[in-house]
Amino acid sequence: MYKIKFGTDGWRDIIAENFTTENVRRVAYASAEWLNSSELPKKIVLGHDCRFAGNMFAHEAATVFAAHGIDVVMSKEFVSTPMISLAAKRLNVGLGIIITASHNPPSYNGFKIKAAYGGPATPSTVEEIENLIPDLAITPEYDFDHFVTSGRISFADFEFMYLEHCKNSFDMNVLQGVGKNLVYDAMYGAGRNVIPALFPDATVLHGDNNPGFEGRAPEPILKNLPEMAELIPTSEDYKFGLATDGDADRIGFFDEKGRFVDSHHLILLLIEYLTDYKGYTGKVVKSFSVTDKVSKLCELKGLETITTKIGFKYICEYMVTDDVLIGAEESGGIAIKGHIPERDGIWMGFVLMEYAAKTGKTISQLIDAVYEKVGSFAVERYDLHLNNESKKDIINKCQENSYNSFGSYKIIRTESVDGFKFHLEDGSWVMIRPSGTEPVLRVYAESKNSESAFDILNATKKEILND
Repeated sequence: MYKIKFGTDGWRDIIAENFTTENVRRVAYASAEWLNSSELPKKIVLGHDCRFAGNMFAHEAATVFAAHGIDVVMSKEFVSTPMISLAAKRLNVGLGIIITASHNPPSYNGFKIKAAYGGPATPSTVEEIENLIPDLAITPEYDFDHFVTSGRISFADFEFMYLEHCKNSFDMNVLQGVGKNLVYDAMYGAGRNVIPALFPDATVLHGDNNPGFEGRAPEPILKNLPEMAELIPTSEDYKFGLATDGDADRIGFFDEKGRFVDSHHLILLLIEYLTDYKGYTGKVVKSFSVTDKVSKLCELKGLETITTKIGFKYICEYMVTDDVLIGAEESGGIAIKGHIPERDGIWMGFVLMEYAAKTGKTISQLIDAVYEKVGSFAVERYDLHLNNESKKDIINKCQENSYNSFGSYKIIRTESVDGFKFHLEDGSWVMIRPSGTEPVLRVYAESKNSESAFDILNATKKEILND
């Protein structure tokens, strides 16, 4: 029996290998059993992104929920994760379900569970559902069409709901003026209709249908966005580059010079805008791999910071119970006050463009202003594709404090909130952590500039791989 295990955000696996209709039915069955045992409304919203067979898997899940007497409101077309989360909050449901593998390679698909408050289900809820997954799939007596005819399964336009929410939440008169300045890379993902609908003058890359994502993982990081980096410097009109991943909950961003702006810098910009220009307050909740400069900026502003394990579900727990200004991950997942407690790449892009438009400054100028407060820095990352034995050996050495230095970089203290962060003598740090969604060991480094960060990464890689 294949054991289904949820990672940092949902269950993901390779299509037709372990991500099968049978296993989707198993997870849907457990989710339905959990919902029926709760005091929540016996109703869900459900959708899928642009991945291969998403519609088929969504139909399988919908049929299982309907067979449990649960009302299903689903999208006929692909939707983003933020659209499902928004619908979950708006429509008074018990759960939101989206079939997506987010930024993972095209061979993957997945199953994300959203709560009624419009964000990831809590770790305890996910664990409870996981424990209810049966060994064998139970095939419903009636098929999808039967439940549509009976009214148990109905349809709604979640994308329209999201577009209206955007129009009502932003100063569209200000933003319309920047449409011609925007290059948007949809990465063939589920956010691809939003930008053309709201900014018809924007330049859109990879906005057509391609379930294989042209063979490239739809993760909005620099190496996956070469066209954007090349295009922006060709015209003085281009001031912003925005990219979103497969389900549009992660952001990638470029400045007016065509330089990639990582999430660490975006988080700092958002804190500046939300506090200095919007007048917001609240705690800043960040994952373990986020730059230490966030804590420094928050200290200057008198804001409390909280560091969590990696996985937005841990951040979301604070956002639904506390006064949180911003919740943010290194990987491009950011949520802010005034929206749903969910990562939303498109929404964050709008906020950043609004910031630039209202201040009359470029993104690079805004970053320079942040540097004046916290100092310049760079965070770089290597993804090491290793077999499980090698990964386990490295993590065991980290647990046993076997590493005293990485090359010439001496370790002065270690944190182990989630993975292992080794603080170095010059104020830099390096972090080692296995991915929760892919067969990858991630190694991060923060230092005064990219050259120094990569030097630390190379020294660390040489040490842990015995090169």
